[in-house]
Amino acid sequence: MTTARTPAITSEVIAIRPGPPLSGSVTVDGSKNAALPLLATAATLRLRIQLSNVPANDDVQAMLKLLQHAGHGITHPVGKPSTVLILPSDGMHVAPELHETAARIRASYYLVPALLAVHGRAVLPWPGGCRIGERGMEQHFEVYEAFGDRTLVNDHGYSVEAGESRTGSVSVMLPFRSRGASIAAILRAVIAGRPLRLGQPNLSPEVLSVLHALQVAGWETQADDRVLSLAPPASTPLEPVAWAVPGDKVEAGTLACAIAATRGNGLIEGVRSKDVAPMVAALRWLGIPVDAQQNALNVRSKGTRPTQRPLRAIASLSPRGLDADFEPALMALALGMHGTHLFADAINPGRHSNLIPQLTRLGADIRQTSPTQCRLTGPQQLIGTGVEATDIRTGSALLIAGLTARGVTTLGGLEQLRRGHADLPTKLLALGADICEVTP
Repeated sequence: MTTARTPAITSEVIAIRPGPPLSGSVTVDGSKNAALPLLATAATLRLRIQLSNVPANDDVQAMLKLLQHAGHGITHPVGKPSTVLILPSDGMHVAPELHETAARIRASYYLVPALLAVHGRAVLPWPGGCRIGERGMEQHFEVYEAFGDRTLVNDHGYSVEAGESRTGSVSVMLPFRSRGASIAAILRAVIAGRPLRLGQPNLSPEVLSVLHALQVAGWETQADDRVLSLAPPASTPLEPVAWAVPGDKVEAGTLACAIAATRGNGLIEGVRSKDVAPMVAALRWLGIPVDAQQNALNVRSKGTRPTQRPLRAIASLSPRGLDADFEPALMALALGMHGTHLFADAINPGRHSNLIPQLTRLGADIRQTSPTQCRLTGPQQLIGTGVEATDIRTGSALLIAGLTARGVTTLGGLEQLRRGHADLPTKLLALGADICEVTP
């Protein structure tokens, strides 16, 4: 028997109506936040790398375009659109200035080590991506300076010039657990071929995916809460090296919150349960039964009684902490749950100024106690109206809110949502959500 495929939603505005509880099964795409540093790692190693489960969202497509501009070959095996073969740069190109495309995504800064390896210099604009507050690069620059590189900044961007080649171990202590700076240090050590000791590292699943990829390529890695260590391989590995992008933990968490908000039952496949453990803990705290299998989540909220316990959703960079990208979806869910709930995200200080005004348009009563912290008391009845996805996570939270709002919610700005998710509305549609395209 052939299963009918749910038509993809391609319009820039969609309409969402409340409907029956979501049910069924859906498979998440590869993780954008893991794919971007893995692509940069492939470029840094200067080997033939085959990367599977690559998502088709716009930010990843921009990164692939940047790699091509920098001289790397990008091909897809026949019949495998989600698999990418990354070939080393030919070194014949002049050092590129990647302003137009690089300015659209934050992850362009991951390319600095690969550009240094081939051209000795990297010139890039200030990172783009979601406008969710100032997220400086000072730690990145300190990492490069620890390797003897020279950094220059101006109003438009920055440049890094490779220092003289050195030997011996490099030690860097991060003042806080920055994911971007941790990956910058790892990749800079790779092109230098030098051992690294990184204090207070970020140990998110995305960083651990980079470490695992380097292990496959022969590097020795060890990491705990205090120190991450890296040592070069004794010999170059056989080619090609094959990696896989892990399933998108944030997409899985968003879908789980959507199922819970509608009091449905659903199976979310393709995500490692350990990557979503903080989200699962939050859902269980609220009384949402979730079975965390090895590569799937089974949400069983139909007919259950919420605990009425207040949720404290505080974004954290610490190991096993709540990823900041989980917080918006949990906020949308908590609007329908009994209790007074606390939300805080000091990592992305502008996120609440994007999210809360859009939820307020739907009738949400959310009290901001600071620019990065707020409280709300549920349950609240939302009323459908026109809202805008001002960034990726605001868009996904508004999808959840629209599933329970009375009347019709129209969501614009889907180009923002597609930067992180190729087809999140389509996945909700497959679970039975009442979503349709709005044509001009």
